[in-house]
Amino acid sequence: MSQLCEASGVPVPSIKYYLREGLLPSGERTSANQVDYSDAHVERLHLIRALIDVGGLPVATAGRVLAAVDSPDLPLSYIFGVAQYAISDADLYDELEGPSDGTAIVDETIERMGWKVTDENPGRRGAARILDTYARLGRDELAAIPEGYAKGAELIARADLAAVATTSDVRDMAEIVVVGTVLGDGLVASLRRIAQEHVSNEMFANPRSES
Repeated sequence: MSQLCEASGVPVPSIKYYLREGLLPSGERTSANQVDYSDAHVERLHLIRALIDVGGLPVATAGRVLAAVDSPDLPLSYIFGVAQYAISDADLYDELEGPSDGTAIVDETIERMGWKVTDENPGRRGAARILDTYARLGRDELAAIPEGYAKGAELIARADLAAVATTSDVRDMAEIVVVGTVLGDGLVASLRRIAQEHVSNEMFANPRSES
């Protein structure tokens, strides 16, 4: 285990904890006090730490996500759902109490874009809750889904699925789905902040005075 610690950079107490919680498969026992671990264990530890440290998932949630990755018979649509719910804040994505303006806007956008989406998709409730919050804050200029947002979201989704299609290995596809979904939100948010600075400089920066 000390060698696994050195190879992965994960402390021994954490490795033992992941073993107890079932996130990390057991190694091959070669004697009473000797267990061998492979490169697959190192890769698995990197995945675990990515989901927990970078993706911000609780250990129990990471366990559910990894269980989906380890189930090759599950359809990718189901694994997408597991990953989406894993990154959905429980308070934000709870069922809305009755119809709302936000729900109507989301439904209209889905219909306008021609998207085939189930009623259970957590993004529907999340988007509606945010739009309703904008409206309660009196920010009517934000309480809508601009065409550019919807088209941008579809472009990102197509890029996500293009990454999945780069392999035919079912387990690899499942892992790409999970990693791309859990960590991808942070990447998109970070790129948005970069682009916001760029566009704000174009739109609002004071022109330099002519010398």
